[in-house]
Amino acid sequence: MTPLPSTLIHRLCRRLPPTALFAPALLAAVLAGAIAPAHAAEKKTAATKAKSTASHAGKEKHPKALTALKAAKAAKLTKAANAAKLAKVAKPAAPVRKVDYEGEPVNFRGWQAVADFEAEMVSKYSFDAAALKAVMEQVNYIDSAVQLVKPAPPGKPKNWQAYRERFIEPVRINAGVDFWNQHADALARAEAQYGVPAEIIVAIIGVETVYGRNTGRFRVLDVLTTLAFAYPDAPNREARQAFFRGELENTLLLARKSSIDPFSLVGSFAGAVGLPQFMPGSILSYGVDFDADGRIDLRASPVDAIGSVANFLVQHGWRPSGNMPAVYPAQVSPSRGWENMIGQGLQATYTADQLAAAGVTTAASLPPNIMFGLIDLQNGAEATEYWLATDNFYAITQYNRSYFYAMSVIDLGRTIRQARTASAL
Repeated sequence: MTPLPSTLIHRLCRRLPPTALFAPALLAAVLAGAIAPAHAAEKKTAATKAKSTASHAGKEKHPKALTALKAAKAAKLTKAANAAKLAKVAKPAAPVRKVDYEGEPVNFRGWQAVADFEAEMVSKYSFDAAALKAVMEQVNYIDSAVQLVKPAPPGKPKNWQAYRERFIEPVRINAGVDFWNQHADALARAEAQYGVPAEIIVAIIGVETVYGRNTGRFRVLDVLTTLAFAYPDAPNREARQAFFRGELENTLLLARKSSIDPFSLVGSFAGAVGLPQFMPGSILSYGVDFDADGRIDLRASPVDAIGSVANFLVQHGWRPSGNMPAVYPAQVSPSRGWENMIGQGLQATYTADQLAAAGVTTAASLPPNIMFGLIDLQNGAEATEYWLATDNFYAITQYNRSYFYAMSVIDLGRTIRQARTASAL
């Protein structure tokens, strides 16, 4: 097989409007996809013949058989070299991250909801209809993503200490110290510019991906399309489908804006990308070119990740606080007049006086003119922990809407800071 002539590719590209989804190189990759199956079949047939010849030659010791074996091996090497050339010329570059689950082909384009989505992308954002069709025809259904978003079975009690042990552990602590040392200048710059402590930024990236070690292995287009149009039955199914449909839209916009192959985006089963695990919409809204190289790259630039995490937190309510903690340990009275203060949303709404009147106290000296929320960290059969949370704690919950998550970020950041200080002595 030979790759499509470059003249034909460029002739096709000239017919596309300026707002088309693909650059010429990407169109070549899409067109190459049509011939890849036939080429793969050709390689398989050649390999089978070569193997058969080699096996037969191995059983015979005649010089002619040995000559045939050598010829078969040479032919096999020639085929492999030609295949490599074809892949280099005609196929899109493979993602840096290995795809964990390729999924199963599904004709999403036969679904009315998908057809409506494509039509909206064309009319709302001037996507080229043919190019968008070529993309959606390559999307696969990912059943494992559907299974992973299903709610956990009821009955298992929450356990903060068990959750905490998953993240405040030696691998993340040591890797966090190394990451901080390696990117100390960028972290100091982010802290000065945004007012977010370095330890919080380091901890979030550590909790999310262990500093880039675990960024996900699913094609983002596959999982977002699956969850946008085939979300499992759940009480919040409609809202979650709308969310993932919006992120599918954002993925296509991000790919066009960044001039990248949308299938090169590889991430979590929910579509989160890069060191800080930003959803595509968050990359568009809060991503920062913090290394000033002219592009936002949260997959390969730790410095961009640092600036983007800090910017995200500020845009979601983080306020510079000097050395003021994000949380304070609290004690609650047996009268339980404070119970209605728990679960009042992800924001600080009570004054220190209101909390004291309800029977909530703390041994810490609270700063004046600050609002608080009361949070409970359940520990299974053990005693529940209670904390007073500031707006900065709730800013972290906007990254992941969980008290456990936010508290693990705070604890990991503090532990890494202490370990880094100790290692410098």
